[in-house]
Amino acid sequence: MRKSTLSTALALAALFTALPTQAQQNLVPAQSEMAFLTRQMGVPVDGKFRQFDAQIAFDPKQVPASKISFTIDLGSATIGTAETEAELLKPDWFDTRKFPKATFTSTLVKQVAPGKLEVAGTLSIKGSSQPVTVPVLLAQSGTFTTATGSFTLKRLDFKIGDGDWKDTSVVANEVQVRFKLTLTGVTGL
Repeated sequence: MRKSTLSTALALAALFTALPTQAQQNLVPAQSEMAFLTRQMGVPVDGKFRQFDAQIAFDPKQVPASKISFTIDLGSATIGTAETEAELLKPDWFDTRKFPKATFTSTLVKQVAPGKLEVAGTLSIKGSSQPVTVPVLLAQSGTFTTATGSFTLKRLDFKIGDGDWKDTSVVANEVQVRFKLTLTGVTGL
């Protein structure tokens, strides 16, 4: 190897090792939750999704450069009874055969106060996409960072509960989505 090539290679290696690196950020599924609350004939109905994933690239020093997305397996919904859960898979509800996943992709991440973010993005469910803005609270505990928040969506905007289920006096149009995402690899909060 020529002396100038060796010098260049050593200089590049020194540069890359001197650059700060963000640790790999990963979701801890066992400590995370994706839940929803709706009302059927005025009675609250709680549900959860057992399978979901998040991809996070968050740097507290460069919040606007952050990227956040998640995917939910709609077929993993639990709502308390096997009969209702089977109904959710059908075309009038999630139509999981055609639309197995719901997705969220951020378009803007903004810090509004210490430990508080506002995440704007696109939520896609059952072939429909809507802009949403989600308030997020961050908390650090040892090596774990927890992001919690909630937002309300209108199920009919996504054709959830179509057909005979469009009557909002039977099933409310508003659905509160709540989440707790526990992450590793977020530093500098």
